[in-house]
Order: sequence, then C-alpha cells, then structure tokens
Amino acid sequence: MKKLFVILAFAAIVMTSCNRTNPFLTDWNTPYGIPPFEQIRYSDYEPAVREGIARQNAEIDAIVANPAEPDFDNVIAAFDRSGLLLDKVAAVLDNLSGSMSTPEMINIVDIITPLETEHYSNIYMNADLFEKVKAVYDKRGELSLTREQECVLDKIYERFINNGVGLDEEGQARLREINQQLAALTLRFGNNLLAENNNFQERFGVSVSEYEATMAATEDRELRRQMFEAYSTRCNHGDDFDNKQVLLDILRLKIEEANLLGYETPAAHILHDKMAHDPATVDEFLAGIFKYAVKRAKEEVYDMQKVMDRDIAAGKLEAGSKIEPWDWFYYAEKVRKEKYDLDESEVMAYFQMEKVREGVFATASKLYGLQFEPIADAPKYHPEMEAFRVSDADGSLIGVILTDYYPRDTKRGGAWMSNFREQWCQDGENIRPIIVNVGNFNRPTADRPALLSIDNVETMFHEFGHALHGLLSQCNYITVSGTAVSRDFVELPSQINENWAFCKEVLQGYAKHYQTGEVIPDELVDKIIAAGNFNQGFATTELAAASILDMRWHELKSVDGIDVEQFEAQACREMGLIDEIIPRYRTTYFAHIFKSGYSAGYYSYLWAEVLDKDAFELFKQNGIFDQATATSFRKNILERGASEDPMVLYRNFRGANPDSEVLLRARGLK
Repeated sequence: MKKLFVILAFAAIVMTSCNRTNPFLTDWNTPYGIPPFEQIRYSDYEPAVREGIARQNAEIDAIVANPAEPDFDNVIAAFDRSGLLLDKVAAVLDNLSGSMSTPEMINIVDIITPLETEHYSNIYMNADLFEKVKAVYDKRGELSLTREQECVLDKIYERFINNGVGLDEEGQARLREINQQLAALTLRFGNNLLAENNNFQERFGVSVSEYEATMAATEDRELRRQMFEAYSTRCNHGDDFDNKQVLLDILRLKIEEANLLGYETPAAHILHDKMAHDPATVDEFLAGIFKYAVKRAKEEVYDMQKVMDRDIAAGKLEAGSKIEPWDWFYYAEKVRKEKYDLDESEVMAYFQMEKVREGVFATASKLYGLQFEPIADAPKYHPEMEAFRVSDADGSLIGVILTDYYPRDTKRGGAWMSNFREQWCQDGENIRPIIVNVGNFNRPTADRPALLSIDNVETMFHEFGHALHGLLSQCNYITVSGTAVSRDFVELPSQINENWAFCKEVLQGYAKHYQTGEVIPDELVDKIIAAGNFNQGFATTELAAASILDMRWHELKSVDGIDVEQFEAQACREMGLIDEIIPRYRTTYFAHIFKSGYSAGYYSYLWAEVLDKDAFELFKQNGIFDQATATSFRKNILERGASEDPMVLYRNFRGANPDSEVLLRARGLK
C-alpha cells in the first residue's frame, strides 16, 4: 500500500490538476529541439530528475543483467547512451542556474544537487557494473575497436577508478560523504560570490564585468581605491558571504579525496590524466612565463609612474604618490593613449554588439563554410536571448547557437559556452548540438546600442571558439563529443579564434560606426594592431599569478592552521609578484578553482595559448583564411572531440609539436 501511495504521489507531481504533462518527460516539439523554456516551471525539475535517475538505474540494471559476454556494444556503448533524460534535465538546470539564478532556482539546485551526487556515486561505485566494464577493458587488445572506441573505453574505465570503485566499503562510504559535502560547498561558494557581485553593483552602479573599463575611466583616485578594495575583497568580509572557511573546507575534502584514491595532493590527483600530467610540469611551465611577464610589468610601472609624476607636478596628486593597484587601469589607459594615440571610447563606437557578432559569424563562414540564420520563433529563457540555425556549406544542419550577452543580477559574472544538447550518433542519426554563449557585455542604453570594449570583442570571439568546438563535433559517443576533452586542451579552439578578431580584413567587415555606418578607418585599425601587445606584462603576470596561486592551494597536503589571507600573501611573495599587481582572481572569489572545475587547472589558459599561437602561425604562413589550413583544423581538432590523444590531434594538424616559446613572442615578452 505504501509503495502504491508513493507512485500515486509522484504521478500527482508530474501531472497537474489540468492534466498538464511535465515538459521534460515529453518530446520537445520546438524548433530544432530547443528546450521549451517558457513551458518549464520550477516544480518540473525535481520530479524530472528523479525520473531520469530511475530510468538510468534501469538502463544500468539491464547492462549488468545482460547474460551475453561483455563487449563494447552491450557494456560501453550502452553505458555511454544511458541517462539521456537526466542529461536533458541537467543541461537546462545547469545552464539556467548560472544565467537565471533566482532564489527559486537556487533552492531547486540545493535540492537536486545531493540527488545527482548520490546517483553518480552509486553508478561509479557499482561493483557489478564495473566488473562488466573491466571485462571489456581487460580484453581491449583482442577487440576490433576504432580509435574513438578505444578512447571512450579508456575514459569510462578511468571514471570508475577515479571515483572510488576500487576502495573498500569504508573508503567508498567516506568518498560518498566527501562528494556530497563538496557539492554543497561549491554551491555555497558560488552563491556567496553572486551575492557579493550584486552588492558591488548596488554600491558603485556598475557590474563586476565593467570593473576594468570603469577603473580606466575614473579620474577620482579615492573612488578608484574604494572600488578596488570592494572588488578585491569580495567574499572576504567575515559576514554571511565570506568564503574563507568555505574554501578551506573544500580543500580539506579534496585532500582527503586525493589521499583515498592514492594521491598525495589534489593537484597530483587532478593532473594525472591531463596533457601536463603532473604538478612539477605545470610549476615549471608557469615559472618560465612568470619571470618574463613580471620583468615587463616592472617596465610598465615605470612608464605609468612618469605619467603620474606629471599629475603630481600639476597639483592633481599629493607629492610622493606612487602607482598602486587601483591606479593600474587608469594610468595604463593614459600611457596607451600617449604611445598609440588609441582612445577606447573612440574605438567602442565601431563595436556595436550585433555587428561584432556578425563579424564572428562571418569569420566562421569564411573559415569553415558555416551559415547562420536567425530562428524567429525560438523558445527563450530571457527576452534578450537570440537563436541562430547553423548550417554547413551544403545546407545541412550543423546545430543551433543561442546568445545571451547582457548582465543581470541573476547571472554570474564572466562569459562562458555550454550545451543544451550534446552531439552524438543515435541509431545511425547524427544528433546535432544546441550551444549557448553567455556574456556580461555593456547593454544598450536609451540613446545608444550595446557598444563593446576591445576586451569584450575578444571575449565574444573566444566563447564562439568554444561554440565551434561543440557545434562542429562529429563523434559517435557522448563521452568524447565536442568539448569533452582534457582541461588543458579545451581552450585551444577558443583562444585561436581570438586571433581573427582584430585582423584588418576581419575588422573592416564588422567594425562600423554605430551612428554613421562608416567602416573603421585604416588609421584606427593600425592603432589597435600596434597596441595589441600593450600592457602584456600586467595581463600575463596577473594570469600567471592566479595560475600559480591555484597550484599552491592544490599542492597542499593539509590545510590545518592555514590563514587564507596569509597563505595567499606568502604565495605572492614567493612567486615574486610586485605590489602593484594582484592575481587576476584572489582566493575568496576564485570561482574557477572552487566552483567551476578548473581546480589545479587555471594554468590551462596559458598552456593552450602555446598551442593556439603555434597553430595560428600556420594560418599566417598560408593565409588567415586559407581553406586547406582551415579544413585541416576543422577535421583534426574541431570535429574530433576527445576521440584521440590531444597531442596526436595537434600534431596531425600542425605536423610537429608546438614551439614552447611562441607564447612569449606573441605577447611581446621575449
């Protein structure tokens, strides 16, 4: 009777009094299968997740119960395509929890996260299922597998090992507890930061994404200091939104997790299957970049101090004033104007959001033959969203790209790419992806359209590079599709795409004055290109400093007795960071490493930049729109996902290993 009551109660949740069906439990009769956002209610998520978990459990039970000899199809491929309903719900929930993080959505995530965490722990600690996986893995040399299938098998086997299937009962029980606690803590870290970002905006009237541009334009030094102090101490005020204890608890659990799985530190655990492979390699890589970057940064301080000294002589500042961190953006902009006669406000007039996006699309069209068509009747989770059908040169469907570019108080800071649907092949049908690019660019005002800064333009090209990686995927299995690659390889497609943003030929196509329609003058293009390596000492130093700080935290064997502020200060001293610069992300708001999956992985941006600059050298040699080179990059990198070792993919495109010093040359540091 009790079981019947539970079934009836669940049915009552799924079906409303008006016989409404939970949209997650139906086929989506929408353009290209875009989620029917307007139909989804907050109350739909939990029952859909529970049903998704139940269905995947049944699929796994079927794999385990199958009496046939374990092989790739009945174990590995079957596992790869299990959990489709859960993936369907999670894709919407994960995306909207970052871009539409209302109190109701936060509450839903708090409820669902423990359910999903327990479910995945159950899967990867399922000894009977692992026995089937291991049976296939052990005889892989006898099977006629494609290279993609070998990679799928390796990744799935590694997931089980990495999630504690080999631990004893006590170890597995503790790892389950760790997983649940980490899930809750990372949510708390992100929610605290969202609240602090909103507090910053309420106090100063600008979003955190507008911080750098605002600092560069703010003449009032005291206001700059106040903004810097507020920005750089987010989640570090000893209040309800303080993240110091949260991050220490995260690290304590990560250390215990690493130890349980046989690693000394979280960094060793995380890096064992990445391109870099071990912490020592990453440390050496970052140190080699940092020494050149900080040397240039000191020269940049000298140049800025000369400008500040003139302000002192003119009576604008007190005698003896020195460049402080809150002065950097302001005086760097003054130096840039003097050296290159480049005024960002003048340039922004040519960077209307819609036109820049047209330039992004046009670049992809020239390189890969892609065509973009607006989808007028596309479902939206916010009115400012837009949707585009992406087709190949022959008109066949490549996928859908959604854009959501403006800040709001329910959206986390930064910019990102994600999927609402992955690419894979199902019963001979090539399921095409649905991709979203999210940003926090300057929104339109009453008297002008949305105008982007140089950094915004670069960011749009960057995130669309990720989108291309997802859109152009041609894999058979979800496990290796699209951007499901190692963390230190995933930034290659995004970062190489930045290289086209300010090429003269590309700029002349999209950079048109928002009032007159005038194409950006060659003189202004030359200034942008000439200033391309300006302030790279600062930019590289703050990025490398954050990467080193990330490694120092994740190389710890214990957090007992550690004071967060003192640890960060000591790490900065030891790396040789100058007083005028702080890491791009200080510890208490370093969401990349305490929430977003870049733990011991923030170095990936610099690591991948070596690849992207080296790869773009080939484009420059052959022509930036050379079709043979573009086709090779598409076929060898963008379409392949993780269906081959990343360095093999790179060498297949480039014909050689990357030049290790190309990044320093490209940034003008050597």
